[in-house]
Amino acid sequence: MEFEEVLTGGNVAAEVVRIGSTVRKPALPQTAGVEAVLNHLAAKGFEGAPRTLGIDERGRHVLEYIPGALADTLLPFSLEELQRVGRLIRELHDTMEGFEPPADADWRAVVQDPAGGDLICHGDLAPWNLVRNDDRWVFIDWDNVGPGTRLWDLGYAATGFVSFAPDGDVQVDGPRLRALVDGYGLDDEQRRALPAQIAAHTRAMYDLLIHGHRTGEQPWSRLYDEGHGDYWGPTATYIEQNHDAWITALL
Repeated sequence: MEFEEVLTGGNVAAEVVRIGSTVRKPALPQTAGVEAVLNHLAAKGFEGAPRTLGIDERGRHVLEYIPGALADTLLPFSLEELQRVGRLIRELHDTMEGFEPPADADWRAVVQDPAGGDLICHGDLAPWNLVRNDDRWVFIDWDNVGPGTRLWDLGYAATGFVSFAPDGDVQVDGPRLRALVDGYGLDDEQRRALPAQIAAHTRAMYDLLIHGHRTGEQPWSRLYDEGHGDYWGPTATYIEQNHDAWITALL
């Protein structure tokens, strides 16, 4: 029997293990859609996502194991690294254009874009879901994939990668946001629209935690109890209060 190494760090899926060069995680209602997305990306040559390898005999989704370090365990991104992650997200979005979802796709995005959207997005682009090594930067944990828009997906990424915090400094965070956006390549109209999307998605994460706290829904209730609401709520306020400053930085 092959050795199973339990992988830690996730908040939603049950036990995730590594077996050799693969990761195994419980298949979920959205797994078939996730497989379709990952197969599409692989067929298009996108290197920023793991390969999907089917379902094993125990009903677990099998994925390529990506060696490296999660970005949230490393030093904050430099401006050059922020530009690189912006380019990676742009490549991902461009590659997903034209993707035709399976008719029976069961998307389970936790925080949906209120404006809708027909681009299938990762939905959780964040340092804790980016594995870095000398050869590849790879986004993992695709179970939150679903319909959205470029700015909604990028806006969430900005919160984590910049990274915004309640005690942030606009003079520091503005250039960092600019580097991420320059890497992505937004036009002027999109740059004016992005700060509101960053604020809305950050606020939506806080609202999700509050709802979990009130209803007991997991894992959001547990995450609220662990203090995550103390980050997302005040951070959303900081982003909202400096809306005009972000536009100035981006233009």
